[in-house]
Amino acid sequence: QVQLVESGGGLVQAGGSLRLSCAASGRYSMGWFRQAPVKEREFVAAISRSGFTTSYADSVKGRFTISRDNAKNTVYLQMNSLKPEDTAVYYCAKGPYSGNPYYTPRAEEDFDSWGQGTQVTVSS
Repeated sequence: QVQLVESGGGLVQAGGSLRLSCAASGRYSMGWFRQAPVKEREFVAAISRSGFTTSYADSVKGRFTISRDNAKNTVYLQMNSLKPEDTAVYYCAKGPYSGNPYYTPRAEEDFDSWGQGTQVTVSS
């Protein structure tokens, strides 16, 4: 089973930026999800294994950018213009291998491995 290790979370003021990283072996579609207190886990962003295709939740579109460095087996989530409502535990997730290099899943059930999560707190 692929092990996913997230890093980069922390405390930031509203309007600030953070970059999350997720180290994973192999080349798969990857995604980021988040879960705020007393809320269900929700999709944030995903990227195809080729890196050619990305997908975002409407709530983060234009503020967050997902990218990957396949040479380093690392996926990033650059978060700008952070808002207090972005406060959550952020999870990195791995999709299954697909012959389609543009495959970019969004549904939680389409991902088969999860990291331990990293806390992001945005103060107002």
